[in-house]
Amino acid sequence: MTRTSVALAHDYLTQRGGAERALLALGRAFPEAPVYTTVHEPTTTYGEFAEHELHTTALQRIGPLRRNPRLALPVLAPVVERHHIDAEVTICQSTGWSHAMPVSGVKIVYAHNTARWLYQQDEYLANLPRFYRWGLAPFSPPLRRWDRRAAKTADLVFAGSGVAQKRIRAHWGRDAEVIYPPPGLSADGEQRPLDGLEPGFVLTVARLLPYKRVDVVIDAVRSLGDTRLVVVGEGPDAERLAARAPEVTTFFSSVTDAELRWLYANAQALVTASQEDFGLTPLEAMGFGTPVVVIAAGGFLETVEPDVSGIFFDAPDPIRLRVALQRAATHDWDRDAMRTRAEKFSEASFIERFKQVVDDASRA
Repeated sequence: MTRTSVALAHDYLTQRGGAERALLALGRAFPEAPVYTTVHEPTTTYGEFAEHELHTTALQRIGPLRRNPRLALPVLAPVVERHHIDAEVTICQSTGWSHAMPVSGVKIVYAHNTARWLYQQDEYLANLPRFYRWGLAPFSPPLRRWDRRAAKTADLVFAGSGVAQKRIRAHWGRDAEVIYPPPGLSADGEQRPLDGLEPGFVLTVARLLPYKRVDVVIDAVRSLGDTRLVVVGEGPDAERLAARAPEVTTFFSSVTDAELRWLYANAQALVTASQEDFGLTPLEAMGFGTPVVVIAAGGFLETVEPDVSGIFFDAPDPIRLRVALQRAATHDWDRDAMRTRAEKFSEASFIERFKQVVDDASRA
């Protein structure tokens, strides 16, 4: 019996984030699967993607769009629709585009969210020029229709969280089983300290975009006096945030996995003020026995146990976040309980479920 041919699809490979980590896990589940995407910028995403057979679109040849594919929003729809995938089963990991790629076999859509650029425009497009947002407005109604038509081409739909599941139902009219993505970074492995840092800092790991609300984290930690904040991430909001931050803030545009393990293991707490569809970084921190301070919204409500693995605050407000950080600093944490919680979202379970999904699809 021949093995089922599997392909993987992704919107674009230009950043280091949770969706990209989940794609790498799918790549480990199906190591011979080619990866189809719109553009690939190897300098700003994970190097492991270079080990896969990659298929990109004509946009790959345009440097500015390769570095910031959001600039191509109005033209991405027709480009994606011409990016054909020839495989018996294709898993399209989507947050807005890859679910529209035409396939020759079974199409499985794994959606971490429906398109932010269509349904959450205020936060997703906040850092783009105003004239660009105005120019995109006339395209939004037809693109929403295009998005819903594309969703109908899926044979099976899965969601990365309960939040995504509800949006898929509301925007696509499709039912979706939830398969939680695994933490992208295992606690097992090398740890490498970063020069000049002592344990006990507050850590945030996020792309530097307005909707990530890193400014709220900066303002909250500033009010704690000498507490050091470490920010790991890059993005168009970097210059504004650096100007806003106090001297006790350290920015890293990128770190190695060994350095990130050390940061997680030595942080006083991991904090985020953005509402996430799922949010992998708290699970990664919990795997190291590090408590998290997160907003009581989105996917964090599915992964964080109050006073067991983290502290919630109820609005992206520096004062409320400061109070939550002060609670976390004095709370008696059970590090083993945090690690046990994180293990419920293991990569092994994720891979096992998707292998079963593909096997069932290939026999149907």
